[in-house]
Amino acid sequence: MSFHTANPGTGLSPAKRWLTSLEAALAANSQAGLSALFSPDAYWRDLIAFTGSVITFSQANAIAHCLHEKAHALGAVHFEADEKFTAPAQVMRGGKAFIEAFFRFETQLAFCKGIVRLEVLGNGEAASTAANLFTCVDQLKAHPETVDRLRPDGQAYSRDFTGPNWLDLRQLDAAYRERDPEVLVVGMGQAGLATAARLRQLGVDTLVIDRQQRVGDNWRKRYHALILHNQVHVNHLPYMHFPPNWPRYIPKDKLANWFESYADAMEINHWLETELVKADYDTQSALWHVELRQAGHATRRIKTRHIVMANSTSGIPHVPSIPGMQHFGGKVLHSSQYDNAAVFKGQRVAVFGSGTSGHDIAQDLYSHGVDVAMVQRSPTLVVNIEPSAQLPYELYNEGRSLEECDLIAASMPLPLFEQAHKILARRSRELDKDLLQKLEAVGFQVNHTYDKGWQFMYLERGGGYYFNVGCSELIADKKIPVISFKDIASFQADGMALVNGSSQQFDAMVLATGYKGQQQSMENYFGAEVAQRVGAVWGFDMRRLELNNMWCQTPQPGLWFIAGSFAQSRIYSKYLALQIRQDLSAAV
Repeated sequence: MSFHTANPGTGLSPAKRWLTSLEAALAANSQAGLSALFSPDAYWRDLIAFTGSVITFSQANAIAHCLHEKAHALGAVHFEADEKFTAPAQVMRGGKAFIEAFFRFETQLAFCKGIVRLEVLGNGEAASTAANLFTCVDQLKAHPETVDRLRPDGQAYSRDFTGPNWLDLRQLDAAYRERDPEVLVVGMGQAGLATAARLRQLGVDTLVIDRQQRVGDNWRKRYHALILHNQVHVNHLPYMHFPPNWPRYIPKDKLANWFESYADAMEINHWLETELVKADYDTQSALWHVELRQAGHATRRIKTRHIVMANSTSGIPHVPSIPGMQHFGGKVLHSSQYDNAAVFKGQRVAVFGSGTSGHDIAQDLYSHGVDVAMVQRSPTLVVNIEPSAQLPYELYNEGRSLEECDLIAASMPLPLFEQAHKILARRSRELDKDLLQKLEAVGFQVNHTYDKGWQFMYLERGGGYYFNVGCSELIADKKIPVISFKDIASFQADGMALVNGSSQQFDAMVLATGYKGQQQSMENYFGAEVAQRVGAVWGFDMRRLELNNMWCQTPQPGLWFIAGSFAQSRIYSKYLALQIRQDLSAAV
């Protein structure tokens, strides 16, 4: 991708002219003036700067109406180029050429950032109207992050030899013997850790709970061969980057140990071997009454104003009812229970499922000498780990800062984001066409109908794809045979009978059949009424042009959800934490 400063030379740049016109229209309190600044089919994505929430608006009149309503009340001023980032430049986004410019501004409540994109016209000039606008809060004026400010002082850092030391104070703080946390975060994966770190830097008293014995066990206890499928530079957690000597693809145990170090370094209060049993919301006090089960079945009850569910978009294993499988006499386990291939030595194993976990488990078994077959239930999107699976992260290889890349990633409105991924999907299919043809030649069903690529499939469905790290070659070479689920006639004590009259013998079956969505978890923890009130979690809300109920206030007061990749957790934990900080300040 090439970059060049837009319209160098005399006079103001198109982006500067646009920002000047925006501030003038806001100062004049002119809705018509604001509407004239946007293309008819423009999009504006706001991350709490004006709306206090996470939402995308479409069409010039709707954008102007909201800006007119919100900006005047908030006193939005000082719109100017943000010289911290790349100068205005021509870029390609979603197959279109834009002049993209970073800017900053402030409101009565916050210091904010933004990105504006002006489409490049056929004559090479920039349009005078914006096609995309992005705005977000960077820092709350009343509650700036403590990171990069004066280092904290106080008793923990004094030389009082008779008093408690740092460790004593940390343990006392995390025990919550005489107080309750303002926020309870459920889950200590990347989403939970990122959220807790953000909240702590905003001065919010936050407790994280996890059912595991050690921080990082949610990765440490997964199957033995697991390595992340995207590269290290995309996966940093907030405030602490991975060391520069780390490998491009992080092994699970290395990551798990980092999680443990991160929780300690960021002073995150947490309780391990602790499970959420149930939580009831008291509308009068605006508090959750929470029951927790701790190690040894001890019960602890707390009250908290906010609960953040950071236990993944899919925390409960999905074990489908497969007709006739009860007749199978061997061992049946879900992929969440699979650890390594050693226990299956000398056996024949069928892996049900052709997503990433199914492929990785099948490859792990084969690599350890286990006779394994894959049962495919539906067509699968297959992309090679390099370069195809890394295409969505090309932005992070352009030499920009992580902060700048994260802002660009967050700035993309859903329609532009979708178009970009359709382009990447076409590139991926072309790059991988030889592999896909080989797979189909041996009866593997390749998904050719989904045209938005693996990352969009993850956001819409939560699965259905495989990053090839070698298992596809094993399938293409018939070293791991594939059985189509529709070809199974029945199950029997020693395996399965096929519709062609033959039979296949197996000693064990691993169900790589995914996980249930948050609706089931919600009902279990908060009751059917809350689950119904909140509705869908994950997948797209086409009215708001955002993911359903993610990193924003849900219809249930005090209940929040965060999940997704490391990059999503890093980016959106900030905006979720800022919303909670604002709510707590308003409640005082």
